[in-house]
Order: sequence, then C-alpha cells, then structure tokens
Amino acid sequence: MTASAQKTTAAPGILYIVATPIGNLGDISGRAIQVLRQADIIAAEDTRRSRTLLAHHAIKTRLTACHEHNEIAKTAELQGRLLTGQSVALISDAGTPLINDPGYRLVSAAHDHAIRVIPIPGPAALIAALCASGLATHRFCFEGYLPATDKARKDSLRRLQNETRTLVFYETPRRIAASIRLMAELFGAERQAAIARELTKQFEQIVRAPLAELNQRLAREEIKNKGEFVVVVEGRREGRPNRATTEARRIQAILTQALPPGQAARLTAEITGGNKNEIYRLAMRDKE
Repeated sequence: MTASAQKTTAAPGILYIVATPIGNLGDISGRAIQVLRQADIIAAEDTRRSRTLLAHHAIKTRLTACHEHNEIAKTAELQGRLLTGQSVALISDAGTPLINDPGYRLVSAAHDHAIRVIPIPGPAALIAALCASGLATHRFCFEGYLPATDKARKDSLRRLQNETRTLVFYETPRRIAASIRLMAELFGAERQAAIARELTKQFEQIVRAPLAELNQRLAREEIKNKGEFVVVVEGRREGRPNRATTEARRIQAILTQALPPGQAARLTAEITGGNKNEIYRLAMRDKE
C-alpha cells in the first residue's frame, strides 16, 4: 500500500456558538467557559472587548477577529480550520452570537460542509428585556435596530402599525428619543412599552409606561440617554382602532369637502403614508 493510500482525511472539527454576558461578567455558564478554554481558536467580533471577559475567567485561547468588515474572508479561513479538524468558538461582543451580529455566513458554511454546529446558550438582551417588560411574551417579533434616517425609520414603523405581536427593538442613545416620539405618533400615545437600559450592568434601568410617558421621561432625563437600549412595545390589540387609519379617515373627510374622493384619497395617502386604494375604500364605506 502506498503512503498516499494510507493517508486519511481528518474528521471535521466543531463550530461552537457561545453566548457571553451582556454586561455582568458573572453571567456566563461553566460549560461556556470550558468550551472557550478547550477550543483551538475563538472568533470574536471585537478582540479588544473580548479579552476583558477572557482574562476575567483565565481563558488563554487564541483570538481572531470576525466582524462585519472581514466576515467573508474570515469565513473561508475558519471553514478551512474546521475542515482540518480544529474546533472554533464563535462569540460576539456581548450576548448570543448572530443576534444582530456577524456570524451567519460562518454557520451557514459549516452546515454546507457537514460540519457539526453546537450552540452553547446563554444571555440575550432582547430576551432579558422582553421577560422583564411585563408585556406579552407568547408571540413577539424582533426588529433589531431601526434605520438611521428619519424617513426610513418612519416607513419601518408604519409597516408595523397593525402588528399584533409584541415588538422588540435595539436602539442607540443618539436615536432613542426620536424613535420613542415617532412610536408614540404612529402607534398611539397610550400604547404600552418598556425601555430597558444597560441590562445587567451597574446602572440598569427598566421602565414600563405608555409611549407618551416614556417620551416625557426621556425629555426630563429620568431615563438617562446613555448606554445600550432595548425597547419593547405592546402589539396592536385585536379590535383596537388603528391610529393611522383613524387619522387617514379624518384627513380624507376634510379633503373630500373640496376635492373629488379619488383625488382626496391620493393626497391623504401622500400625507399619511397609507395605501391610496385602502383609504378610498374606507371613505366609500364611511359615506355609505
């Protein structure tokens, strides 16, 4: 038998998806610490931030950066390591990897090449905020960060006006006040919501109130405009009139006094961002 015939292909390694603390360094499982110590390499979103956690738990495994700017190239590199039998632990800056963070390409590539993927569960800011909000948890949807520009943010929230599931968003200190004001305008001032700030950290703050009150408390700085925010918003209750629909009907009724119904519906749609045909149908129904 030739030497080449005696060679065997190494069994693929394992890709671990490891959740890390979202603030308090003690919020990590013993299993996660063991996996991070035994892995051949840790792929971290920001190696500078991750070193603090690893040093705290005396983890000396080699780090490599895997973030949104190098994810495509890094996926190929890590896939190569996995295929030669190395184990890779993927972590994010905080919480569970892939939740509004890089990593999707690597996990997808692992499945494409029959590489075993093992999740090591743990903290996630959206779940912590949802459970502490006092709002319905049996059905919810996670929207991540809203768009940065005013128009795109408004368009995104308009699309969610009729959503009956609880809504969960991440938000930045720079945009939190503007987003809450817009939610109050589009979802209704009375809609219940919760702001969770700096979860598990020293200055953690969780406040539930109607959107109008949250807006006021932000303006008065009772809710500090610092840190990391999760916003949880009550879904539209079945049978509750939609605020946008009510406003569209009001505008349509005013414009119809001076314009034909079709033209009034078109202008109403431009003002409210609603659907022209739906506004026209509502106007005809109201007229009947």
